[in-house]
Formats: sequence, structure tokens, C-alpha cells
Amino acid sequence: MSTSSTTVFTVLRGGEFPVPALPPFGQFIGGAFVPSTSGSTVDVVNPATEEVIAQVPGGSVEDVDAAVAAAVAAKTDWAAKTPKDRSTVLLRIADIIEANRDVFETLEAANTGKPAAVTEDDISSAIDTFRFSAGATRAFTTLGADDYAENHTSVIFREPVGVVGVITPWNYPLLMAAWKIAPILGAGNTLVLKPSEQTPLTTLKLAELIASELPAGVLNIVTGPGRVVGNRLSEHPDVDLVAITGSVGSGQKVASSAASTVKRVHLELGGKAPVVVYDDADLEAAAKGVRSGGFWNGGQECGAACRVLVHESVAEKFTELLVREVSDISVGAPGAGDDVEIGSMISKAHYERVLAALDDVRKDGLTIAVGGNALEGPGYFIEPTVVTDVPAGAAIASTEIFGPVVSVETFSTDEEAITRANETIYGLAASVWTTNASRSLSVPRKLDFGTVWVNSHLVIANEVPWGGFKGSGYGRDLSIYALEDFSRTKHVMYKRD
Repeated sequence: MSTSSTTVFTVLRGGEFPVPALPPFGQFIGGAFVPSTSGSTVDVVNPATEEVIAQVPGGSVEDVDAAVAAAVAAKTDWAAKTPKDRSTVLLRIADIIEANRDVFETLEAANTGKPAAVTEDDISSAIDTFRFSAGATRAFTTLGADDYAENHTSVIFREPVGVVGVITPWNYPLLMAAWKIAPILGAGNTLVLKPSEQTPLTTLKLAELIASELPAGVLNIVTGPGRVVGNRLSEHPDVDLVAITGSVGSGQKVASSAASTVKRVHLELGGKAPVVVYDDADLEAAAKGVRSGGFWNGGQECGAACRVLVHESVAEKFTELLVREVSDISVGAPGAGDDVEIGSMISKAHYERVLAALDDVRKDGLTIAVGGNALEGPGYFIEPTVVTDVPAGAAIASTEIFGPVVSVETFSTDEEAITRANETIYGLAASVWTTNASRSLSVPRKLDFGTVWVNSHLVIANEVPWGGFKGSGYGRDLSIYALEDFSRTKHVMYKRD
């Protein structure tokens, strides 16, 4: 199955890229930007140029305590609002993001190195998240009031949890904030959100633009490192639930800290999505699907199609098609053109982690069919890469690289494919590629993943849930299930005479 390629990738640099409209400096607490009690700052770097574009406060325990106090003070009045009132606010937030789309896209691109196609999709998806949650806020369903015990009438109330602590990642800064903020507010909660210290700008910009739409204290944002800000949110006695999108290690730390106050935890963690390609699959469609699903956002995506398991009888043909697809991917900086598919890695540290993983691939004697190298010039760019001849049990088959790297291994039987696909600590997403109707129905039921696509990969809609099993965590984002996760039920039983 060895395939080699002479493709030489270059970075498209483009012309002038606009200076982003930066948010105010400070912590957003109680409806306004206020000075941090910490004297430290964190540099925010454009990973496509390696230039510092802003600084944000390093954050402190005292900042978190002030933000939580503001959220506690606001929670009773916000919870008392009708679903219609909260829905109206969410719709207004969606309109504000849409009206400022260019500002958000420019900020996101500068902060993450994303190409235009990705930033445009991120902002559009964030808008839709708020609009969906606005509708779902008014459409909760629950058990009907009735007599379930003789002479007693039961009523089920759905209540807000209270104050929610939120920790969002760097790969989709505004979108992951939206995935949390919209259902949390829709369900009647207040919140304190810690964005990644690497990518806080669009979240802070959102706070600036919607400050007048929300009562003071309903939404609070504290920037700073996870070991300070995130840890305090997780352990704070007045935080009723903590929700994180991040790595498995980060989720474990949050759950451990939250245990001290027995608070609820919502974890959306890592993934290593298997792509199972059967011998009857449309191989060209599968190769195109891995191109889009494996390299979207530079592979910095927990649901990325990063681990292909292909039937041995079609492996050579599939690999040729995949290498051809990946060889055609364009790499570029923000502003380099609409055809750019992959931008930079998020940071120098992450760039070095991905390169170290590729060094391990070489040490293991695996074949790099295309890519595999850093790209010259400023910025943290890595070639889109396909690794072949991957044996069962290889490190690359189980390690989440979180970069533009896809591995290819083979299987011989249906049972082997399912067993190998499930042999991972992760359980977030997977895909099955087949034209056999029976197989398309049976195989997804046997795969231990929260989302399984058939003949596609990484297609997401707000109406359906997103979340994992096993090491990928628990809890669901998107859909009505997200609002349920950020709610609690109360049973009130009335004895009748």
C-alpha cells in the first residue's frame, strides 16, 4: 500500500490583511469591562505571522470570585424571565453577530490563522446556534401533569441549574462559546466563561457588542490560564455546573475539582475518529470526504476524520485517491484567497507537538505518502499529511495529533473493522463508508461513538446532539439536549381531597 508523492506545498501569503477591531482590555464582569486584580498579562499571537496582536489580563482567583458573585446576583431575575423574553434576547444576539460578521471574521482569522472558508463557517454557525437555541428555549417538552398516584397530581418543572462555569477551547473560539452561551442562557442560567488564553478576542468582542442586551451579571468573561481561572471555576462553591470543551486531561482536572462541591459536570473532550471504508464503498467519495473531514481547520478538530480503516482489497486504490486529494490542498495565511483550505497551527507549542508526532511516525518506520514537514517562512504551518502502512496497535492510530495528519490502516473482515475502530479511549465520532444498505444500518449500532456518519463526515446541525462516550466525555451540545443538560427537573406532587 506504500505510496509516495513529490508534492511540494507552499504557503500562500496573500496581500494586506485588515487590522482587527480589538475588544477593550479588562475582565467582563457585571456588564462592563473592569481592571483585573492580576498584574500579569497574556500575549495574544497571530499564528500565521507570529506577531503579538493584543494582550489580555492573566486573571486571578479574585477575578473569578467577582464574576461568580455577579452571576449569583443576577441569576434570580434572569431565571424569572419567561422563555419568550430569553428567546428574544438570543435572537437579538444572533442579529448583532450577523451585523458585525466582518469584525468577527477578521478577529477570528487574526487570532487563529484560519482561512476565509473556515472563519465564515464558524461565524455563520455561531449565528445559527443562537437562533436555534432561541426557538428551543420556547419548546421544552416534559411529562404531562397527571395523576400518577391515586389522589395525587404530579407536575414536572424544568428549572435553571443556576450559575454555570464554562471553559472553551482555542480551535473554535466564538463557535464553542456560542455552543455554551446560547443554551445556558436559554435555559435561564447565568454564567462565567473562561476562553482559551490563546484565543479570547472574539469572545470578548461578543461581550462588548451585546453588553446592553443582557442584564448585568448574566454573562461574565474572565481571561487567564486554566490552572488559575479554570481551576477556580471548577471548585467554586457557588458554581452549580461546570462545562468544558477541551482535552481529556483538562476534562479530568475539571471533573476532579468539581467533585469537591459535588457539582454537575458537562464534558466535551477529545476524539480520534475512525473512518471505516468497506470494499463496496464509493472510494472517490470517501477520499473526498476524508479530505474535507480530516483537514478542516487544519485537523484541529476533535471530530476530524483522522484515522482511516480501509478494506485490504481496495486499500491501494483508496490510498492513491486520498493522496491525490490531499496533494491538491492549498495552505495559506488569512487573506490569501478563497481557495485556501488550511491555515496555520494555533501556536508555536502546538506546532512543535504536531512536528514531534511526525518525527515519531518516521521513527516507527511508517510511510509518509504526502506531506509530513513544516513549511518555510513565518507562521506555524505544516504540510497536509497522509501516513500509510499503519499496523494494528500503532501509536498514531490511538494518539490524538490534532493537526493536518491522517493515517491509513487496513482490515480484512467486518468484525475486525468494528473491533479495531472501537479500540480507542475516545468515543466522540466515526464514519462508515459503504453502499450496502444492511451494513449501513447495522455497523453504526456497533460503533461506540456519540455521532456516526454514513457516507459523510463532520456534517453538523444544530437540531441534533453532539457529544461523546468513554474518554470523550458526557453531556450533549447542540439540539434540545443541550438545554436539558443545563436544566434540572423538579417534581411537585399535590394531594387532592
